[in-house]
Amino acid sequence: MTVAALTREARAVVRGTGARLTGRDLSAAAAGLTYFSALSLVPWLLLALWTTSWYHGDDGAERRWLALRVLVPPDMGARPAYDALVHAGTHLGVVGALVVLFPASFYGEGLRRAALAVAPAPDRFTGWRARLTLMPLVVLTPLVGWALLESAELLVPLSPEGGGDGIGDRLLRIVIGFVAAWLVITPILAWVYGAVLPERPRWWVALVGGLATASFVAGFLHGFQLFLAIPVDVGIPYGGLGFVGGAVAVGLWLYVLHTVVLVGWAVTQALESRVAGER
Repeated sequence: MTVAALTREARAVVRGTGARLTGRDLSAAAAGLTYFSALSLVPWLLLALWTTSWYHGDDGAERRWLALRVLVPPDMGARPAYDALVHAGTHLGVVGALVVLFPASFYGEGLRRAALAVAPAPDRFTGWRARLTLMPLVVLTPLVGWALLESAELLVPLSPEGGGDGIGDRLLRIVIGFVAAWLVITPILAWVYGAVLPERPRWWVALVGGLATASFVAGFLHGFQLFLAIPVDVGIPYGGLGFVGGAVAVGLWLYVLHTVVLVGWAVTQALESRVAGER
């Protein structure tokens, strides 16, 4: 395919995406999804942390994860929250893991309802269908936990507290962190686009959409890490209540991330329509 043909196809996908989003309240859909993520993202993190205790033991996994706290900027007080999350996750246990599956499943419902808000369509058993189709991602949590732990340990020597003060160290830390996050997020989004959300595309289209969207999500996650390094009191707008300001800041970034996820789904659907039209 020539460059001109690729350009035409790209423009057609952009037009199709715009047609899907025109007249839709994307902000409200992303805000609703952010609410569901507040219920479910911590349970997913707990599950990923817990799986690393399978082969390192509870205390061993906790020590390895706590050694990574140097990668969490200390300026906004995020490290105590990180420490608490690590302890809870690595000591979750089988019963605890089974319990957190219930709130974790709500993320699927939030995703599907947000997609239906962007592209309304008749749908039955929306909540339960979405929650059940999201659950196969549990199979990926051991791989996700392992990949995050191993890749993050590569970044410790490149961090300022690990001795990596040079520009080259910082650039390498960004590149490794971005690629690791990108590769971890891609299969998750591919499953979401191909199985959880309505109007299921071909699997290769879902993979392309997941791959492209995951690159933006990984970039925004790095942006959030930089945001945490800003020496500012986020509690100032809330009468000095730092925990309130911190919760609002996290919610804002989740809102931006979920806006990207929904736009990525619209692009994926536009690509699917284009492919279907050529057959």
